[in-house]
Amino acid sequence: MENKAVKPFGAKDKFGYMFGDLANDFTFILSSSFLLKFYTDVMGVSGAVVGAVMMLARIVDAFTDVGMGRICDRSKSTKNGKFKPWLLRMCGPVALMSFLMYQSSLANMSMTFKIAYLVVTYILWGSVFYTSVNIPYGSMASAISAEPGDRQSLSTFRTMGGTLAGAFITAGLPMFVYDKQTSVLIGSKFTLIAGICSVLAIIFYLLCYAMTTERVVIEIDQSKLKENNVLKMLGNAVKNKALISIIVASIVMLLAQLTLQSMSNYIFPNFYRNPTAITYGMGVMGIGMIIAAVTAKPLANKFGKAEISIASSLFAGIVCVVLYFVRPENVWVFIVFQSFAWLGLGMFQMVAWALITDVIDYSEIRNGIREDGSVYALYSFARKLGQAASAGLSGSLLSLVGYSQSTQFDKDVVNGIFDITTLVPAIGFILLGLILWFWYPLHKKQVDENVELLKQIHSEGK
Repeated sequence: MENKAVKPFGAKDKFGYMFGDLANDFTFILSSSFLLKFYTDVMGVSGAVVGAVMMLARIVDAFTDVGMGRICDRSKSTKNGKFKPWLLRMCGPVALMSFLMYQSSLANMSMTFKIAYLVVTYILWGSVFYTSVNIPYGSMASAISAEPGDRQSLSTFRTMGGTLAGAFITAGLPMFVYDKQTSVLIGSKFTLIAGICSVLAIIFYLLCYAMTTERVVIEIDQSKLKENNVLKMLGNAVKNKALISIIVASIVMLLAQLTLQSMSNYIFPNFYRNPTAITYGMGVMGIGMIIAAVTAKPLANKFGKAEISIASSLFAGIVCVVLYFVRPENVWVFIVFQSFAWLGLGMFQMVAWALITDVIDYSEIRNGIREDGSVYALYSFARKLGQAASAGLSGSLLSLVGYSQSTQFDKDVVNGIFDITTLVPAIGFILLGLILWFWYPLHKKQVDENVELLKQIHSEGK
């Protein structure tokens, strides 16, 4: 039920929630975009090994993500909310561990040490501390407002926060961390930038905590929650068509997005020999995201969130296929093509977080219990699988085409880099569109019906 005593939903909530994902992505995008590059080029660890470490961490996530979701569901609301306190508790540890992952001073240590160091720091950052702040943050959307329009605004502003962080990291970092003469990544500069990103993450987490208000309080029957143990919850999840389909969709979306993003660190400095072009490429990406942010809500209101996601994902996939065959020699032509792919992706990203609140509503109707934390935990786990799958696949394919510190500019290797940069995202985007079209059940008509049904259920429970 919605607490009427608190101030109404407004711009402060939207910008506060935006700051939360800005904070998240100052460590998440840093990892998804540069961890592979840092460890292959600075630490000398093979891409296949880095990818394997990321996949190993996902086994740990299977326990920590679900565990954190259950902790959130079992938590009682405080005067500051049910989910917000976790941002205050965990913002320091997640930022510190992110910084520790990128220590170039350890590059001359033994390979065994460097791999072990990567395993420990990466698991502590992603599987423990990032999980303990990101799952409560994601679950907050349902508690900030019960209105679909407000939740769509939160999804848009959250994506804008991630886009701003992405612009700073993927467009800004290359201006400082590459040697302009050799196009080689400078480890010591990258370590310094990683520290700055960690400090900024803490600041933005605190802004999110201060500016958002949890005004929807739904008291969960603890006896029902205990009865619905982890095994039963997972059993319900397996039978939940909306949840399973959005999980699979998220994995393939991130496979496409993060490959497109992380391979920018190879396509521009290695294939085009122009590392500063990353900045312009990401700047154009930002323009596409702004267009998507402006148009997503009115289009979603008219046609439905799933419907516009289908169209935009298929469009992005077709652009990547065309790019593969055109194979432009001019870097600026390449950037123009990529900008259309980013526009297609941006439309889905603007509604993605509202889609998961639709799934949470759907799950409550099916199971008779609201489990924001548990459902979001499974979704978060899926996103981490997508991140790891992207890094694992990209790392393995880079090794397959022969990429190493000594061969990074060979003709066959750079041609292989182009293939990876275009074909993997193309497959991911097209699969995403097909999944949302034929498998995901919560299209506009069903979502509207679910919202009205829950309003009736909650009003009867007052």
